Order: sequence, then C-alpha cells, then structure tokens
Amino acid sequence: MKRFIPIIVFIFIVGVFFLLFNSSKKPTGSNVSIIPPVSKNAEDPLSISAMRQKSYPGSDLSFEQTLNPGSNYKQYLVSYESDGLKQYGLLTIPSGQKPEGGWPVILFNHGYIPPAQYSTESSYSSFVNVFAQAGYIVFKPDYRGNANSQGNPVQIYVSPDYLTDSMNGLSSIEKYKDANPNKIGVFGHSMGGNITLHELVISKDFKAAELMAGVVGNENQIIDWWNQRIAAKSIVGNDLDASYLVEQMVADHKTPDSNPDYWNSIDPTKYIADINAPIQIQVGTADLSVPPDFSSSLKDSLQSVGKTVDYHLYPGADHNLSPDTNAALNEAVSFFNKYLK
Repeated sequence: MKRFIPIIVFIFIVGVFFLLFNSSKKPTGSNVSIIPPVSKNAEDPLSISAMRQKSYPGSDLSFEQTLNPGSNYKQYLVSYESDGLKQYGLLTIPSGQKPEGGWPVILFNHGYIPPAQYSTESSYSSFVNVFAQAGYIVFKPDYRGNANSQGNPVQIYVSPDYLTDSMNGLSSIEKYKDANPNKIGVFGHSMGGNITLHELVISKDFKAAELMAGVVGNENQIIDWWNQRIAAKSIVGNDLDASYLVEQMVADHKTPDSNPDYWNSIDPTKYIADINAPIQIQVGTADLSVPPDFSSSLKDSLQSVGKTVDYHLYPGADHNLSPDTNAALNEAVSFFNKYLK
C-alpha cells in the first residue's frame, strides 16, 4: 500500500496545477472571463493591463419599459449598473421557442453620436433590426452620459468609461436567463469598433466579432486622425472636449514615436495576439469620417499573427457602408451565424 502513496500525491499535485492553469481568470465579482494582465503601465487607467485588472460585475437587467416590437422579436428599454451608475440600453429578444441553452447574443457597441442627440430606441435601429430579425438577442448599451444614462460622457480614446459600461453590459447580459453565455458575439461601428477592439484583448468570452468602419488604427494613426480634424476645425461639442484631452495626453506623454512604452501600453493593436475570436472587418473606400486604412492595417496585423479575419472592402461606400449597408449587414449576419449558431 505504501508504494502507492507517492503516486497518489503526485496525481493530486498534477490535478491542482491543472485546475490553477485552466481556470477562467475572473476578477472578484466579475461575470466575464478576463485575459491575464501584464504588468506594463498597469497604474494608468487607459492601459490594457489596468483594464484587465478591473472588475466588471454588471448586474441583473431591470426591464424599464416595453417598446414597440419588431416583426419577430420583442423590444425593451432596460437598465443595469456600471461603476455605481444606472445605465440604460436597448434589449431585443426573439419570439418563438428558445433554443436549448438560450438565445445567442450580440453585444452592440454603437458609434459616436452627440450624447444629447443619442436615442436608446432610435439610434442604430435599422442595424439592430437586422440582427434581431436573424434570431439574436441584441443588447445595445447606451454608455454613460448618453440619452438618460447616468454619468458624464467621455470617449474611449481618452477614458476607459465607455469600455467599462460595455463590459458591465456584457456581464449583465451573460446573467440574463434567456441568453446563452457561451454564444456571445460583439458588433462595433466607428467609435464602437474601438471599444470592441479593446474588449477583444480584454475578455475571452466572445465567439465572433464584427468591426464595421471602426476606429481601429494604432495610436500613431489615431493621433494623426485627431490632429487632422483639430487642424481642420471640423469637430464640435463632446468631440471637441475629447480633442482637448487628446492634446493634453500628447503634451503629458509626448508622441508615440518619442515615448513608445506609454502609447504601446494603451494601444489594443499591440495585444492582438491575445485575441481568440474570429473577426469580420468591413469598410468603405469613401469613408470620410474614419480613415479606411485603419481597417486594412488592422486586417494585416491580425493576419500576421495568425488570426482568423474575414475582410470586405466596399468601393465607393461611406462611413455607414452606404450604398451597400444592407449587403454589409447581411454579411455580418452570415458571419455571426457561422460561429454562434
């Protein structure tokens, strides 16, 4: 009998190590699986390490109002908690028999709309309708300061707040009884593409991601984009507030070329090797709001590290992919169907 004791002890030790190294990395109170942080510049809230260390517990969804239904789905105004703030969002739920395990989900990260003009129900309604009709729960968080959500609106380029609100939205929808937490995709348009790219290098929970006309360039490209718009005096309101903060960041930390350690630490494109979800990228060549080169350069970077990328370029299409918006949305549905159904 004694000769079996060392074997039993060995098996026990191996089992403990297996559990430690294969368990999901979830910060205390968080419902989402987080990629382990690196130590680089972890004290800066904009750094990827800091975002990976933060907890995103979300909350149960509260149904605030029943909205007009779609052709084959129900629609609600819901709320949840993020950083102690009450956040609102649009939730669609398919009609009919729920699949075993729950409905697949698309977390919808909307693009920049002046916060006072943004509408929970109306903004991006045509986009949401396509995914909802295809049999997905769609959850579109408003972000703080947009519509009736509490807090001050501060864009993702200069603050982690919108990312925090979306991540807490992810945690909240994963808790919802009719959602399948193992079949979650994420969609991001424009600014929402930047939020989505951050989420892809922070969380392991997404099974597919769509980046449409996204602000997904590296920090050098994004700063150049801000500088061009500042020089052209083409930005106003909340966008102008963000531009002042971008200028202050450059004043504090110099340029990405002169201080690469700082800018690399906050740049999600430097962490794309950690992405585990297939990505579809769609962009128009006539996009005058966000440079199409952001999308093509990200595609090249993802492919260089062996990631699965489905890239669609639409000649003559604008920031909303018009006149090919419907075709692009149908491509997105087909892409999500491939990985979520």
